[in-house]
Amino acid sequence: MKLFDSHCHLDDRAYNKDIDDVIRHANEAGVFAIMIVGTSKNSSIKAVALAESHNGLYASTGIHPHDAKDCSEEVLSCLIKLAKSKKVRAWGEIGLDFNRMYSSRKDQEKWFIRQIEIADSLNLPIIFHERESNGRLLEILKEKYRAGRKGVIHCFSGNKQELYQYIELGYYLGITGILTIKGRGSELRKLASLIPADRILIETDAPYLTPAPEKNRTKRNEPAFVKSVLLKLSETRKENPEYLSDIIWKNTCKLYNLTS
Repeated sequence: MKLFDSHCHLDDRAYNKDIDDVIRHANEAGVFAIMIVGTSKNSSIKAVALAESHNGLYASTGIHPHDAKDCSEEVLSCLIKLAKSKKVRAWGEIGLDFNRMYSSRKDQEKWFIRQIEIADSLNLPIIFHERESNGRLLEILKEKYRAGRKGVIHCFSGNKQELYQYIELGYYLGITGILTIKGRGSELRKLASLIPADRILIETDAPYLTPAPEKNRTKRNEPAFVKSVLLKLSETRKENPEYLSDIIWKNTCKLYNLTS
């Protein structure tokens, strides 16, 4: 199987001491492409540098809703320059997070909308973050709808109605290791079979959201573990893992404008 971890954070300090080993482990597990997702100015700078220094690594630039309070046009100008790199294949992760409220709702919405405009102007697909926005993210996506825009709902954890609305808007749905967790992933497993095969991506969100069975022996997630997500997804959907991995590889390459 050829796997693509469509969303992780290898720029995190959790990998400072063994990044080369982590990448090697991924390759040994069949993970031959990895998207390193920027969440702030410094995170994006590091993500792009990592992607440029290794084969099979790609990067996105963006300001996470947690960091919206620190966003400015000056910061975004820096990210736009970074996005000129051939290794930058998306804008994000951007969106709304009304759970922890590290940034005000006003700041989150302002800079979310501004970044959608920038991504559209650069013709980059968008990596969306949504947590407890109570439908507001969907409202904005509908208000700012643009035909042909590509994007993925990172770590999809919504309900059936939201799933169908994202699909109708033309977006992919990113499935994480939550799918593998007995209690927390029960609802997601019910919805997984409803997602059209050509709209599914798999992701780790490493170093977070470690899947089972790896969760039993380590807290730190890494791209190699995306294989556990794929295997649980194939089991849940009752589809051959090789067949499903091929479709998901092509989906991810299509989203990020890469040759499959």
